[in-house]
Amino acid sequence: MNEGKSDICGWFVRRASWHAWAVLAVVLYVPVVNVARASSDGGMDNAIVVRAARTWLDGGSPYADPHFLYLPGAVLAAVPQALLPLSVLRVLVPLTVTGLLAAGWACALRVHEISCRSRFAVLGLTGLALGFAPFGHLVTLGNWTVTAAAALPLGLLCAVRGRWVLAGAVIGAAIVLKPLLAPVALLFVLARRWRGLAALVLVPAVVSGGAALLMPDPAGFVTRTLPFLLRGHDDFVRLYEASPGAVLTRLGVPQGAAASIAFAAAGAGLWCAYRRWSRADPGPLRLAETAATLMLSAFLVSRPSYDHYLLVVLPLLLAGVPHPGSVARGPWFWLALLPQVPGFSWPWLEPVTRRAFRDCLTLCVLAAAVATARRPAPDGPAAVPKPVTDREARVLTRTGRRG
Repeated sequence: MNEGKSDICGWFVRRASWHAWAVLAVVLYVPVVNVARASSDGGMDNAIVVRAARTWLDGGSPYADPHFLYLPGAVLAAVPQALLPLSVLRVLVPLTVTGLLAAGWACALRVHEISCRSRFAVLGLTGLALGFAPFGHLVTLGNWTVTAAAALPLGLLCAVRGRWVLAGAVIGAAIVLKPLLAPVALLFVLARRWRGLAALVLVPAVVSGGAALLMPDPAGFVTRTLPFLLRGHDDFVRLYEASPGAVLTRLGVPQGAAASIAFAAAGAGLWCAYRRWSRADPGPLRLAETAATLMLSAFLVSRPSYDHYLLVVLPLLLAGVPHPGSVARGPWFWLALLPQVPGFSWPWLEPVTRRAFRDCLTLCVLAAAVATARRPAPDGPAAVPKPVTDREARVLTRTGRRG
Protein backbone atom coordinates (compact mmCIF):
# COMPACT_ATOMS: atom_id res chain seq x y z
CA MET A 1 0.00 0.00 0.00
CA ASN A 2 2.80 2.39 0.94
CA GLU A 3 4.70 1.51 -2.22
CA GLY A 4 1.63 2.39 -4.30
CA LYS A 5 1.31 5.77 -2.57
CA SER A 6 5.01 6.41 -3.13
CA ASP A 7 4.67 5.68 -6.83
CA ILE A 8 1.66 7.98 -7.12
CA CYS A 9 3.46 10.82 -5.27
CA GLY A 10 6.55 10.38 -7.46
CA TRP A 11 4.43 10.48 -10.62
CA PHE A 12 2.65 13.63 -9.38
CA VAL A 13 5.95 15.39 -8.57
CA ARG A 14 7.38 14.51 -11.99
CA ARG A 15 4.23 15.73 -13.74
CA ALA A 16 4.21 18.92 -11.66
CA SER A 17 7.87 19.51 -12.54
CA TRP A 18 7.25 19.05 -16.26
CA HIS A 19 4.20 21.30 -16.07
CA ALA A 20 6.25 24.03 -14.38
CA TRP A 21 8.85 23.89 -17.15
CA ALA A 22 6.11 24.01 -19.78
CA VAL A 23 4.51 27.04 -18.14
CA LEU A 24 7.90 28.78 -17.95
CA ALA A 25 8.53 28.13 -21.64
CA VAL A 26 5.19 29.69 -22.57
CA VAL A 27 5.70 32.64 -20.21
CA LEU A 28 9.08 33.43 -21.80
CA TYR A 29 8.07 32.66 -25.38
CA VAL A 30 4.88 34.73 -25.65
CA PRO A 31 6.49 38.16 -24.96
CA VAL A 32 9.15 37.42 -27.59
CA VAL A 33 6.43 36.76 -30.16
CA ASN A 34 4.51 39.89 -29.14
CA VAL A 35 7.59 42.09 -29.50
CA ALA A 36 8.43 40.52 -32.86
CA ARG A 37 4.91 41.26 -34.09
CA ALA A 38 4.64 44.79 -32.71
CA SER A 39 8.16 46.09 -33.33
CA SER A 40 9.97 46.56 -36.61
CA ASP A 41 13.49 46.67 -35.14
CA GLY A 42 13.41 44.62 -31.94
CA GLY A 43 12.92 47.43 -29.44
CA MET A 44 13.17 51.20 -29.20
CA ASP A 45 16.26 51.32 -26.95
CA ASN A 46 18.21 48.73 -28.92
CA ALA A 47 17.36 50.64 -32.09
CA ILE A 48 19.19 53.69 -30.70
CA VAL A 49 22.44 51.73 -30.41
CA VAL A 50 21.99 50.07 -33.80
CA ARG A 51 21.27 53.42 -35.40
CA ALA A 52 24.48 54.80 -33.86
CA ALA A 53 26.43 51.88 -35.34
CA ARG A 54 24.91 52.50 -38.77
CA THR A 55 25.78 56.19 -38.51
CA TRP A 56 29.37 55.25 -37.74
CA LEU A 57 29.50 52.83 -40.68
CA ASP A 58 28.31 55.69 -42.89
CA GLY A 59 31.14 57.91 -41.63
CA GLY A 60 29.16 59.97 -39.13
CA SER A 61 29.45 60.42 -35.38
CA PRO A 62 27.32 58.10 -33.24
CA TYR A 63 27.20 60.80 -30.57
CA ALA A 64 25.24 63.11 -32.83
CA ASP A 65 22.18 61.42 -31.31
CA PRO A 66 21.87 62.82 -27.75
CA HIS A 67 20.01 59.69 -26.63
CA PHE A 68 23.02 57.47 -27.36
CA LEU A 69 24.49 57.23 -23.86
CA TYR A 70 27.01 54.42 -24.29
CA LEU A 71 30.79 54.18 -24.45
CA PRO A 72 32.48 53.87 -27.86
CA GLY A 73 32.90 50.10 -27.42
CA ALA A 74 29.12 49.68 -27.66
CA VAL A 75 29.23 51.08 -31.21
CA LEU A 76 31.53 48.29 -32.35
CA ALA A 77 29.45 45.71 -30.46
CA ALA A 78 26.32 46.85 -32.31
CA VAL A 79 27.90 46.61 -35.77
CA PRO A 80 26.78 42.97 -36.33
CA GLN A 81 23.19 44.05 -35.66
CA ALA A 82 23.57 46.97 -38.06
CA LEU A 83 24.41 44.49 -40.83
CA LEU A 84 21.34 42.30 -40.22
CA PRO A 85 17.93 42.90 -41.82
CA LEU A 86 15.15 44.25 -39.65
CA SER A 87 13.13 41.07 -40.09
CA VAL A 88 15.85 39.20 -38.22
CA LEU A 89 16.35 41.84 -35.54
CA ARG A 90 12.70 41.95 -34.57
CA VAL A 91 12.98 38.31 -33.45
CA LEU A 92 16.63 38.11 -32.45
CA VAL A 93 16.66 41.06 -30.03
CA PRO A 94 13.77 40.04 -27.71
CA LEU A 95 14.97 36.44 -27.84
CA THR A 96 18.49 37.49 -26.81
CA VAL A 97 17.21 39.76 -24.03
CA THR A 98 15.05 36.94 -22.63
CA GLY A 99 17.94 34.50 -22.84
CA LEU A 100 20.29 36.86 -21.00
CA LEU A 101 17.74 37.46 -18.25
CA ALA A 102 17.35 33.71 -17.82
CA ALA A 103 21.15 33.31 -17.77
CA GLY A 104 21.43 36.01 -15.10
CA TRP A 105 18.85 34.20 -12.98
CA ALA A 106 20.76 30.94 -13.39
CA CYS A 107 24.01 32.58 -12.28
CA ALA A 108 22.25 34.17 -9.31
CA LEU A 109 21.03 30.72 -8.27
CA ARG A 110 24.53 29.29 -8.51
CA VAL A 111 25.90 32.16 -6.42
CA HIS A 112 23.60 30.92 -3.64
CA GLU A 113 24.43 27.26 -4.43
CA ILE A 114 20.92 26.43 -5.68
CA SER A 115 20.39 24.01 -8.53
CA CYS A 116 19.12 25.48 -11.78
CA ARG A 117 16.92 22.39 -12.19
CA SER A 118 15.10 22.88 -8.91
CA ARG A 119 11.45 23.82 -8.71
CA PHE A 120 12.49 27.04 -6.98
CA ALA A 121 14.55 27.95 -10.05
CA VAL A 122 11.59 27.41 -12.39
CA LEU A 123 9.03 29.12 -10.19
CA GLY A 124 11.36 32.03 -9.43
CA LEU A 125 11.95 32.87 -13.09
CA THR A 126 8.25 32.40 -13.83
CA GLY A 127 7.41 34.81 -11.01
CA LEU A 128 9.89 37.39 -12.32
CA ALA A 129 8.44 37.22 -15.82
CA LEU A 130 4.79 37.31 -14.73
CA GLY A 131 4.85 39.35 -11.54
CA PHE A 132 7.52 41.99 -12.16
CA ALA A 133 6.56 44.53 -14.81
CA PRO A 134 10.13 45.77 -15.60
CA PHE A 135 10.93 42.26 -16.90
CA GLY A 136 8.44 42.74 -19.73
CA HIS A 137 9.50 46.36 -20.22
CA LEU A 138 13.13 45.30 -20.74
CA VAL A 139 12.16 42.67 -23.30
CA THR A 140 9.96 45.17 -25.12
CA LEU A 141 12.57 47.94 -25.20
CA GLY A 142 15.57 45.71 -25.92
CA ASN A 143 17.62 47.88 -23.57
CA TRP A 144 21.27 46.96 -23.08
CA THR A 145 20.74 47.00 -19.32
CA VAL A 146 20.27 43.28 -19.83
CA THR A 147 24.05 42.92 -20.24
CA ALA A 148 24.52 44.22 -16.69
CA ALA A 149 21.68 42.00 -15.43
CA ALA A 150 23.57 38.96 -16.72
CA ALA A 151 27.12 40.14 -15.97
CA LEU A 152 26.69 41.04 -12.28
CA PRO A 153 25.53 37.55 -11.16
CA LEU A 154 28.17 35.97 -13.39
CA GLY A 155 30.90 38.18 -11.94
CA LEU A 156 29.79 37.46 -8.38
CA LEU A 157 29.72 33.74 -9.17
CA CYS A 158 33.36 34.00 -10.20
CA ALA A 159 34.13 35.94 -7.01
CA VAL A 160 32.36 33.38 -4.81
CA ARG A 161 34.61 30.73 -6.32
CA GLY A 162 37.71 32.81 -5.60
CA ARG A 163 38.37 33.95 -9.20
CA TRP A 164 38.35 37.69 -8.61
CA VAL A 165 40.44 38.60 -11.65
CA LEU A 166 37.96 36.84 -13.92
CA ALA A 167 35.13 38.54 -12.03
CA GLY A 168 36.74 41.92 -12.70
CA ALA A 169 37.12 41.09 -16.39
CA VAL A 170 33.43 40.10 -16.62
CA ILE A 171 32.26 43.31 -14.93
CA GLY A 172 34.66 45.35 -17.05
CA ALA A 173 33.33 43.79 -20.25
CA ALA A 174 29.79 44.74 -19.19
CA ILE A 175 30.93 48.33 -18.55
CA VAL A 176 32.26 48.44 -22.11
CA LEU A 177 28.72 47.81 -23.37
CA LYS A 178 26.97 49.99 -20.79
CA PRO A 179 28.69 51.72 -17.82
CA LEU A 180 25.97 50.67 -15.40
CA LEU A 181 28.11 48.38 -13.22
CA ALA A 182 30.83 50.93 -12.47
CA PRO A 183 29.80 51.14 -8.76
CA VAL A 184 30.73 47.46 -8.35
CA ALA A 185 34.36 48.60 -8.36
CA LEU A 186 33.80 49.61 -4.73
CA LEU A 187 33.08 45.97 -3.91
CA PHE A 188 36.59 45.06 -5.07
CA VAL A 189 37.95 47.88 -2.91
CA LEU A 190 36.08 46.58 0.15
CA ALA A 191 37.34 43.07 -0.54
CA ARG A 192 40.90 44.36 -1.18
CA ARG A 193 41.06 42.45 -4.45
CA TRP A 194 43.40 44.79 -6.27
CA ARG A 195 44.14 42.52 -9.23
CA GLY A 196 40.46 42.06 -9.86
CA LEU A 197 39.96 45.82 -9.59
CA ALA A 198 42.76 46.35 -12.10
CA ALA A 199 41.04 43.98 -14.54
CA LEU A 200 37.72 45.78 -14.00
CA VAL A 201 39.31 49.15 -14.82
CA LEU A 202 41.67 48.11 -17.61
CA VAL A 203 39.19 46.17 -19.75
CA PRO A 204 36.80 49.11 -20.38
CA ALA A 205 39.67 51.61 -20.48
CA VAL A 206 41.58 49.74 -23.19
CA VAL A 207 38.55 48.74 -25.25
CA SER A 208 36.82 52.12 -25.03
CA GLY A 209 40.06 53.99 -25.69
CA GLY A 210 40.79 51.90 -28.76
CA ALA A 211 37.22 52.22 -30.03
CA ALA A 212 37.25 55.99 -29.48
CA LEU A 213 40.21 56.32 -31.85
CA LEU A 214 38.01 54.83 -34.58
CA MET A 215 35.27 57.44 -34.07
CA PRO A 216 35.11 60.68 -36.08
CA ASP A 217 35.06 62.55 -32.75
CA PRO A 218 37.09 60.47 -30.26
CA ALA A 219 36.03 62.66 -27.33
CA GLY A 220 32.34 62.62 -28.22
CA PHE A 221 31.32 60.74 -25.09
CA VAL A 222 33.00 63.37 -22.90
CA THR A 223 32.00 66.47 -24.85
CA ARG A 224 28.41 65.49 -25.75
CA THR A 225 27.09 62.62 -23.65
CA LEU A 226 28.40 63.61 -20.22
CA PRO A 227 26.98 67.17 -20.39
CA PHE A 228 23.65 65.70 -21.48
CA LEU A 229 23.70 63.36 -18.46
CA LEU A 230 24.65 66.14 -16.05
CA ARG A 231 21.86 68.39 -17.31
CA GLY A 232 19.28 65.73 -16.54
CA HIS A 233 18.28 64.99 -20.16
CA ASP A 234 15.44 66.50 -22.13
CA ASP A 235 11.80 66.83 -21.13
CA PHE A 236 10.79 63.55 -22.80
CA VAL A 237 13.37 61.39 -21.03
CA ARG A 238 12.81 63.13 -17.70
CA LEU A 239 9.22 61.83 -17.57
CA TYR A 240 10.48 58.26 -17.17
CA GLU A 241 13.34 58.78 -14.72
CA ALA A 242 12.82 57.04 -11.38
CA SER A 243 15.60 58.62 -9.32
CA PRO A 244 14.45 60.73 -6.35
CA GLY A 245 16.17 63.78 -7.79
CA ALA A 246 14.04 63.65 -10.94
CA VAL A 247 10.77 62.72 -9.22
CA LEU A 248 11.04 65.30 -6.44
CA THR A 249 11.65 67.99 -9.02
CA ARG A 250 8.41 67.03 -10.76
CA LEU A 251 6.63 67.38 -7.40
CA GLY A 252 7.79 70.99 -7.06
CA VAL A 253 10.92 70.53 -4.93
CA PRO A 254 13.74 72.88 -6.04
CA GLN A 255 16.33 71.11 -8.14
CA GLY A 256 19.17 71.81 -5.71
CA ALA A 257 17.24 70.44 -2.74
CA ALA A 258 16.13 67.37 -4.68
CA ALA A 259 19.71 66.64 -5.73
CA SER A 260 20.91 67.06 -2.14
CA ILE A 261 18.32 64.59 -0.88
CA ALA A 262 19.31 62.06 -3.54
CA PHE A 263 23.02 62.40 -2.76
CA ALA A 264 22.37 62.08 0.97
CA ALA A 265 20.38 58.88 0.38
CA ALA A 266 23.13 57.49 -1.84
CA GLY A 267 25.78 58.35 0.76
CA ALA A 268 23.78 56.57 3.46
CA GLY A 269 23.52 53.56 1.17
CA LEU A 270 27.27 53.47 0.67
CA TRP A 271 27.79 53.54 4.43
CA CYS A 272 25.33 50.67 4.83
CA ALA A 273 27.19 48.72 2.13
CA TYR A 274 30.42 49.19 4.08
CA ARG A 275 28.72 48.05 7.28
CA ARG A 276 27.23 45.03 5.51
CA TRP A 277 30.64 43.96 4.22
CA SER A 278 32.22 44.51 7.63
CA ARG A 279 29.95 41.87 9.18
CA ALA A 280 32.16 39.25 7.51
CA ASP A 281 29.56 36.50 7.94
CA PRO A 282 30.15 33.30 5.95
CA GLY A 283 28.17 32.38 2.86
CA PRO A 284 27.23 34.18 -0.36
CA LEU A 285 24.77 36.63 1.20
CA ARG A 286 27.56 38.99 2.20
CA LEU A 287 28.80 39.34 -1.37
CA ALA A 288 25.38 39.51 -3.03
CA GLU A 289 23.80 41.95 -0.60
CA THR A 290 26.82 44.27 -0.53
CA ALA A 291 26.85 44.43 -4.33
CA ALA A 292 23.08 45.04 -4.38
CA THR A 293 23.39 47.85 -1.83
CA LEU A 294 26.11 49.53 -3.87
CA MET A 295 24.06 49.36 -7.06
CA LEU A 296 20.84 50.58 -5.44
CA SER A 297 22.75 53.49 -3.87
CA ALA A 298 23.99 54.44 -7.33
CA PHE A 299 20.47 54.19 -8.79
CA LEU A 300 19.23 56.66 -6.17
CA VAL A 301 21.47 59.38 -7.53
CA SER A 302 22.18 58.39 -11.13
CA ARG A 303 20.63 60.19 -14.08
CA PRO A 304 18.97 58.41 -15.74
CA SER A 305 17.52 55.72 -13.50
CA TYR A 306 14.76 53.54 -14.95
CA ASP A 307 12.56 50.76 -13.62
CA HIS A 308 14.37 48.01 -15.53
CA TYR A 309 17.61 48.87 -13.69
CA LEU A 310 16.13 46.92 -10.76
CA LEU A 311 16.63 43.69 -12.72
CA VAL A 312 20.35 44.09 -12.15
CA VAL A 313 19.97 43.39 -8.42
CA LEU A 314 16.58 41.73 -7.95
CA PRO A 315 17.54 38.22 -9.14
CA LEU A 316 20.52 38.17 -6.76
CA LEU A 317 18.31 39.14 -3.82
CA LEU A 318 15.44 36.85 -4.75
CA ALA A 319 17.73 33.84 -5.17
CA GLY A 320 18.83 34.27 -1.56
CA VAL A 321 15.37 33.44 -0.16
CA PRO A 322 16.39 29.92 1.01
CA HIS A 323 19.11 31.36 3.26
CA PRO A 324 18.09 32.37 6.80
CA GLY A 325 18.50 36.08 7.37
CA SER A 326 18.36 37.05 3.70
CA VAL A 327 16.85 40.39 2.71
CA ALA A 328 14.22 38.65 0.59
CA ARG A 329 12.70 37.10 3.72
CA GLY A 330 11.73 40.50 5.10
CA PRO A 331 8.28 42.05 4.55
CA TRP A 332 9.65 45.34 3.22
CA PHE A 333 11.34 43.56 0.34
CA TRP A 334 7.98 42.31 -0.94
CA LEU A 335 6.17 45.56 -0.18
CA ALA A 336 8.74 47.37 -2.33
CA LEU A 337 7.86 45.14 -5.30
CA LEU A 338 4.12 45.66 -4.98
CA PRO A 339 3.99 48.76 -7.26
CA GLN A 340 5.58 46.64 -10.02
CA VAL A 341 2.91 43.93 -10.09
CA PRO A 342 1.24 44.01 -13.54
CA GLY A 343 -2.46 44.78 -13.41
CA PHE A 344 -2.33 46.31 -9.92
CA SER A 345 -3.98 49.70 -10.39
CA TRP A 346 -2.75 52.72 -8.48
CA PRO A 347 -4.95 55.84 -8.20
CA TRP A 348 -3.69 58.78 -10.29
CA LEU A 349 -0.53 56.86 -11.27
CA GLU A 350 -1.80 54.74 -14.14
CA PRO A 351 -0.74 57.06 -17.03
CA VAL A 352 2.59 56.05 -18.55
CA THR A 353 4.05 59.48 -17.89
CA ARG A 354 3.37 59.04 -14.15
CA ARG A 355 4.81 55.57 -13.83
CA ALA A 356 8.10 57.08 -12.65
CA PHE A 357 6.47 57.84 -9.29
CA ARG A 358 5.73 54.13 -8.75
CA ASP A 359 9.23 53.21 -9.90
CA CYS A 360 10.78 55.72 -7.51
CA LEU A 361 8.74 54.29 -4.63
CA THR A 362 9.97 50.79 -5.43
CA LEU A 363 13.57 51.95 -5.73
CA CYS A 364 13.58 53.86 -2.44
CA VAL A 365 11.78 51.20 -0.38
CA LEU A 366 13.90 48.40 -1.83
CA ALA A 367 17.12 50.33 -1.17
CA ALA A 368 16.04 50.98 2.41
CA ALA A 369 15.01 47.33 2.90
CA VAL A 370 18.36 46.04 1.66
CA ALA A 371 20.46 48.63 3.49
CA THR A 372 18.75 48.37 6.88
CA ALA A 373 17.84 44.68 7.01
CA ARG A 374 18.43 43.08 10.40
CA ARG A 375 20.11 39.73 10.31
CA PRO A 376 20.33 37.13 13.04
CA ALA A 377 23.64 36.85 14.80
CA PRO A 378 25.67 33.94 13.43
CA ASP A 379 25.81 30.86 15.57
CA GLY A 380 29.17 30.52 17.22
CA PRO A 381 30.88 28.71 20.08
CA ALA A 382 29.55 29.28 23.56
CA ALA A 383 31.00 32.31 25.26
CA VAL A 384 33.78 31.53 27.72
CA PRO A 385 33.32 33.41 31.00
CA LYS A 386 36.22 35.67 31.80
CA PRO A 387 38.13 35.11 35.02
CA VAL A 388 36.78 36.83 38.08
CA THR A 389 39.25 39.24 39.72
CA ASP A 390 39.74 39.66 43.44
CA ARG A 391 38.02 43.05 43.33
CA GLU A 392 34.95 41.56 41.64
CA ALA A 393 34.91 38.65 44.10
CA ARG A 394 34.25 40.98 47.04
CA VAL A 395 30.48 40.97 46.82
CA LEU A 396 28.04 41.90 49.55
CA THR A 397 27.08 38.72 51.37
CA ARG A 398 25.14 40.49 54.09
CA THR A 399 23.94 44.02 54.49
CA GLY A 400 26.85 46.20 55.46
CA ARG A 401 29.40 43.37 55.21
CA ARG A 402 31.69 42.16 52.44
CA GLY A 403 32.69 38.62 51.78
